[in-house]
Amino acid sequence: VLQNLSQTPVLRELLKEAKMPGTTVKIESPELFVEPQLIKLDQPGPLTLAMYQFLTEMQEAKKGVVTPKELFAQVCKKAIRFKGYQQQDSHELLRYLLDGMRAEE
Repeated sequence: VLQNLSQTPVLRELLKEAKMPGTTVKIESPELFVEPQLIKLDQPGPLTLAMYQFLTEMQEAKKGVVTPKELFAQVCKKAIRFKGYQQQDSHELLRYLLDGMRAEE
């Protein structure tokens, strides 16, 4: 899931801009035929910042192994079910991760 998210350019760009509070972001989607939206961003929360940091590390060419330790800790704060390192479905992680980031907006 995290490898796929790291290869999503729109997400990486939005998170790069989101780390700076007070930024206005223009979101366009010509494929969906909707008007562009301007969204003013507040201070990002800890989960959003951890996601940004993780994706940045994933994109660095010189990094070998990247561990999502801080990102996982932030997900566990939002979704207690992930504590304890038991096996979970990847779609549940994706859901809790994205829902948690959206709740921080």
